[in-house]
Amino acid sequence: MPDTRRAPIGWWLAWTWLVAIVVAAVFAPLLPVWNPAVPDYDAVFSGITPTHWLGGDTLGRDTLSRIIYGARASLLVGVCAVGLGAVVGGILGMLAGYLGGRTERVLALITDIVLAFPGLVLIIAMVAVLGASLTNLIIGLAVLSVPTFVRLARANTLVVARREYVRAARAYGCRPLRIIAREITPNVVLPVAAYAFIMIGTFIVVEGSLSFLGLGIPPPTPSWGGMIAAGRAELLDYPYISLFPAAVLVLTVLSINYIGERTRKLLEVKESRL
Repeated sequence: MPDTRRAPIGWWLAWTWLVAIVVAAVFAPLLPVWNPAVPDYDAVFSGITPTHWLGGDTLGRDTLSRIIYGARASLLVGVCAVGLGAVVGGILGMLAGYLGGRTERVLALITDIVLAFPGLVLIIAMVAVLGASLTNLIIGLAVLSVPTFVRLARANTLVVARREYVRAARAYGCRPLRIIAREITPNVVLPVAAYAFIMIGTFIVVEGSLSFLGLGIPPPTPSWGGMIAAGRAELLDYPYISLFPAAVLVLTVLSINYIGERTRKLLEVKESRL
């Protein structure tokens, strides 16, 4: 973590916003907000009112409550997809980087094949075969993220494997899996985690884009992308229906990217001093 005594105001603002979004998403059922699925026909296309702080959507559903509940879906997709991709890709990348030989060639071939396959086509194919759902979206995005983490983990493993303590463990006769688990993994986890944090923001945008196209989380489950898509037909007359969820999405992704990028740079500085 960066030294908080020297952190700029942007660091604190990013963390404040991100913590607020996460807390609101986790404790959404306990918050005094409207049911996101229950319409209030007096609030159809309503602007900001004392009853509905961010107005109502095309069906009169409270925009604020749908943004809060939509955060649960968007954050769940980002965290779970990136988490699965980071774990699987990290393990495969460390195996490829340390073992080398045929293992590295096979994993490199599989990685190149997945990277060459258009991601959007894969998601569309999964939706067509399995149907649009939160689980299928997470699995599809996780598969797309694995090759990136494989390459990142492999590159860091090649660097760590040249260090003296790894050579010493090898000279003492330690098994490769033991060396990977005890010597390499602790040094690869931090770079992978820092990049994964940035990837969460990317996948939140991807989820929003897919939901906007009707390929993401199906209604009535609220999601930021679905909310933006729901208001596009009334964009000229009632722009706030799409503007509010779009602004929350942008601020959340901006906060995640800022924190992840600053953490990554700090790790690079520490790495250069070793």
